Amino acid sequence: MTDKFFWNLISVFAILNGLIFGFKGQLESGGNHIWVLAGGNAILAVVSAISYFNTRNGLANANNQVFVRSVYASTLAKLMLCLVGIGIYVLVNRERISKSTIFMLMGMYVVYTVFETFSLQKLLRRKK
Repeated sequence: MTDKFFWNLISVFAILNGLIFGFKGQLESGGNHIWVLAGGNAILAVVSAISYFNTRNGLANANNQVFVRSVYASTLAKLMLCLVGIGIYVLVNRERISKSTIFMLMGMYVVYTVFETFSLQKLLRRKK
């Protein structure tokens, strides 16, 4: 592995988990579900790692369209996974849904997508 994406991903995951459990009291008093946030963080980290490595393989291909397709596919896959996860959360917790938990999960999606995009941009600049 020529880049430090894996270690940076672990750092982002640890920081987000630290924030979740560091502000556990405030989050729970606001009606948020801590374990849903922690689980969503873990799933997004794993999916980001998988999509980064798939996109990185697309970057190594001679055909540029493979790279573009892999970027679109990884972004769409993460978004669909978030939507499915939020749908499951809503179905399981019908009577005590926390809208702020849903917005925090979507915020985590944005954090991981931006992080992955910046990492891919650095890799692309090194390739040129």
